Amino acid sequence: MRISQLEAIAADGGRIALWGWGREGRAAYAALRGAHGPQPVQDGGPSALHRDPRRLPLTVFCAEAEAADVQALGDPMLQVETLASAERLSAFDVVIKSPGISPYRPEARAAAARGTRFIGGTVLWFAERAAPGAVAAGTICVTGTKGKSTTTALLAHLLRVHGLRTALAGNIGRPLLELLDARADAWAIELSSYQTGDVASSGVRPDIAVVTNIFPEHLDWHGSEAQYIEDKLSLLTRARPRIAVLNADDPRLAALALPDSEIHWFGTPEGWHLRGDVLHRGDTAVLDTSGLPLPGRHNRGNLCGVLTAIEALGIDATSLAAAAVDFVPLPHRLQPLGTRDGVLWVNDSISTTPHASLAALDVYRDRRVALLVGGHDRGLDWQAFADAMRSGAPHAIVTMGQNGPRIHDLLAPLAREAGFQLSAADDLEAAVAQARAALDGEGVLLLSPGAPSFGAYRDYTARGRHFAALGGFDPDAITAIPGIGIA
Repeated sequence: MRISQLEAIAADGGRIALWGWGREGRAAYAALRGAHGPQPVQDGGPSALHRDPRRLPLTVFCAEAEAADVQALGDPMLQVETLASAERLSAFDVVIKSPGISPYRPEARAAAARGTRFIGGTVLWFAERAAPGAVAAGTICVTGTKGKSTTTALLAHLLRVHGLRTALAGNIGRPLLELLDARADAWAIELSSYQTGDVASSGVRPDIAVVTNIFPEHLDWHGSEAQYIEDKLSLLTRARPRIAVLNADDPRLAALALPDSEIHWFGTPEGWHLRGDVLHRGDTAVLDTSGLPLPGRHNRGNLCGVLTAIEALGIDATSLAAAAVDFVPLPHRLQPLGTRDGVLWVNDSISTTPHASLAALDVYRDRRVALLVGGHDRGLDWQAFADAMRSGAPHAIVTMGQNGPRIHDLLAPLAREAGFQLSAADDLEAAVAQARAALDGEGVLLLSPGAPSFGAYRDYTARGRHFAALGGFDPDAITAIPGIGIA
């Protein structure tokens, strides 16, 4: 659906709403209003409405704390509501929702059953790029349960080294609609599982789709593991990219059949893969990755996916591989903050699954580690994590947050057997204090919660900033995402 179609719906008496007033919601509002803002025009009637998006009547559903901010815009064609009930949502023809709002919520399902169409900003952006069924040239969409942000940023970095004007946008922190009128040679787009379905709904095919891995996450948003996997894979199965770049080591991806896409595998002996720490293209050794600024072996493996995608664009990836040494790592992703009193502080606040916590532990498997785990409980199973602690436990584990007691109960029978210290804390500050005491001036203090931050913090960034402050590090200095936008 294009913006002009929304205008036509309104011109015919239809109603349009925005649901959510975070950055994505504000970007959608700005896109609908255009660059000129909400000034009124002189002549009235449907024809004027269709010609000028400033006449498009809108309703914004937002939190009560955000209502004053919306009203301060002074937009006479904008109505603000704070209760997004099924009855109110069903009064609209189209609702543009922010990604964090699940379409599986009861009120959304009820409104959809009555005919309301729910879309995201990603739908609008892709629909403006190409005609339905056509390929949006130069769009490289990246998703995966783990490593997608670093993969997307690394892709943008290498494309820029090659000389392409490249956009780095999407879930990584810059909504696509903020760049609606921008021009770039290539678009490196990170997509969460909340957004992959929007690409399919746009009717426009991505040029290339890169998928790093698939395992359960965000079950509270999707409702079930099966729905999460279906939604995540919709970037491949429903959006039908021209080329799909897939990780051969992931069993769910390896089992896929994609009749409408050309599949390029990474992680196979014939393509880009790792042998130990050495990056290979087929049988040719290209680069020792041990010194690259890529946190964790999984991210060095995802370099193979990046190089495979670059090759799919017709670019010599072998000559670009060495430029990965200049990549600037992203914040909150196995980010070393520095050393305090003999202890290295590592911020992995982005970690929201038990698998991510295990990957973080693997990076520091030869160090004395105190691990902080726990946060918002969205029902993920921690049994595999607990089983891994039988032989791969750190020096100490401190549980915290809403699901902290559940994790603690799983680990308690193993602590003495596996020989690690286990304690529980009410919040991050107490957890840090207990971890520092356990390390006693030697080792790694690792925040890799394996759970979202909701409830205690606005987002994982706020949690990471608090962790940095507790260690005496400047939160502002550690949170900037390098290269975001167009360069």
